[in-house]
Amino acid sequence: MLNRVIQLFPLWALLLSAIAYVSPDSFTPFKSAIIPLLTVIMLSMGLTLTWSDFSNVIKAPKAIMLGVLLQYLVMPLVALAIVYAFGLDDTLSLGIILVGCVAGGTASNVMCFLAKGDVALSITMTATSTLLGVLVTPFLISLYAQQLVDIPIQAMILNLLKIVLAPVLIGLLLNTLLRKQVAKIQAALPLLSMLAIVFIIAIIVALNQAQLSSVGPVILCAVIVHNGIGLLSGYWAARWCGFQEVVCRTIAFEVGLQNSGLAVALAMKFFSPAAAIAGTIFSIWHNISGSMLASFWSKQALPDTTLSEQIRSKD
Repeated sequence: MLNRVIQLFPLWALLLSAIAYVSPDSFTPFKSAIIPLLTVIMLSMGLTLTWSDFSNVIKAPKAIMLGVLLQYLVMPLVALAIVYAFGLDDTLSLGIILVGCVAGGTASNVMCFLAKGDVALSITMTATSTLLGVLVTPFLISLYAQQLVDIPIQAMILNLLKIVLAPVLIGLLLNTLLRKQVAKIQAALPLLSMLAIVFIIAIIVALNQAQLSSVGPVILCAVIVHNGIGLLSGYWAARWCGFQEVVCRTIAFEVGLQNSGLAVALAMKFFSPAAAIAGTIFSIWHNISGSMLASFWSKQALPDTTLSEQIRSKD
């Protein structure tokens, strides 16, 4: 029964999004709950990990390098191609390019967790791409949008510490010190993560209801194409490089799911609200597409082990 509820993740996401769109006032008061909910999700993932997962992943840097390379090579180029293919105006073009040039988002870690991917690898790639993004993102925006943007370095690092590293480390510590007690609740952790991400999606929809009402189908299609190519290129590039299924799923989410929240923040701070539309829609769509893909993969048996387990078996 529990697994069935989790497998219907996309349905719950769409249903609550529809309710939030029709009745945004029911969800907008919970704006301040987004960060705590993300923290709960990361804590849940930390409770499933061990210290050896991270040390083993670091021993195999090829997957990390591939994920980060695709993140900063494929997504910006695809964004630029979409701008020309769809004939977007300057403001909407800037929004798409901003989404393409930021790091992978924490949503990739959540979807990887639900899709039976290698969570330790996913978190490592997200952390790596986020830290590199301090230098890479402004360079790419300058290259593709011909405008230099100052990245809020301190805010980015603090967000990484609060939302990803701190709760994961706490979960790791609890799993290490209270292994037997934690084992009793691990089966319920995917459900807790699903409920949290569905509620986050609803809040985002409610907060941006007015923008969503005014945006045309062209920008929505552009976002869907951008996200789809990211997911597909991440998966198949990993396949072509000879990685096993669990790693391919992980890299697919890491490449396809961007830190659109940062893209929205940059647009609002340095450009205009209109430039934030693409990031806003991406925030909603990548959670829906990611949850659909995670639901599909959660039903598929993994023919292999995680990257961490592969390394551990060789030691």
